Amino acid sequence: MKRNSLRGVYKTSPRVSTGLARLDRVFYAASSPEVARRTLGKLLVRIVDGRRLSGVVVETEAYRGPRDPASHAYRGKTKRNEVMFGEPGHAYVYFTYGNHFCLNLTCEPAGAPAAVLVRAIEPQEGIETMKENSGKQRVLDLANGPGKLTKALQIRGDLNGADLVTSERLFLEPGGTPPRVATSSRVGITDGTERRWRYFVLGNPFVSPGRPSNRPPRTHNYHRRPRTE
Repeated sequence: MKRNSLRGVYKTSPRVSTGLARLDRVFYAASSPEVARRTLGKLLVRIVDGRRLSGVVVETEAYRGPRDPASHAYRGKTKRNEVMFGEPGHAYVYFTYGNHFCLNLTCEPAGAPAAVLVRAIEPQEGIETMKENSGKQRVLDLANGPGKLTKALQIRGDLNGADLVTSERLFLEPGGTPPRVATSSRVGITDGTERRWRYFVLGNPFVSPGRPSNRPPRTHNYHRRPRTE
C-alpha cells in the first residue's frame, strides 16, 4: 500500500530559529469546523530547552460551545473552560481521564467559545526526544492520539492559555496541503454524534485508532468548504 504521508515537506532546523512564519490570529478566527479542516497539514511546534519538537497535524475535531452538547462550553463559562471564551488563537489545555492532557486551539471571535482538539500528528523534528518523553520507540506510536501527542511534546497545564500567535513555546507554522481529507463523527462522545466534525488525512498511518461515535468516515475534496451545522 502506498503511504499517504506529508513527511519531508518541512525544511526547518531542529534548533530555534527566529522570524519563522507562523499562523496568525485571522487563521483561528474562523468557525471551529473550518479551522479544524484547515489545521490539517500545518506544523505544530513545541520549543523545549531551545530545541524544536514538531509534527504535521493529521487529525482534528471541532467543538462549538452552546451550539454543541459535546463541548466543554455547552453549559457556559467555568474556571476550567474560560480560555475558550477569549480571543482566538490560544491553547486550551486540560487534564482528562486522570492521566493525560489534551491540546485545543481556541477559535471564533471572543465571547463565542469554540475550539479545535488536536488528535494526532506525524512527528517531524525531535523524534528521539519524543521517544524519551513518551517511553515508546515506534514512531507510529508517539503521537497518534491526543494524550500521546501532549506527552511526546511535553504539553502540560502550564501551557493553558498560551498565545499561539506570540508564544515562543508553542505555535503552528504553515505546512503542506493534505492530498485527501475524510470526516466522521467525533470520538468518545455521546451527544452531538450527528455532527461530522472529526477531520483526518485519509490513509495517513499516524491518524489515531479512535473509533467514531457514529457513522462510517466520509471522504472529501480538501478544497471544498465543509458544512458547519
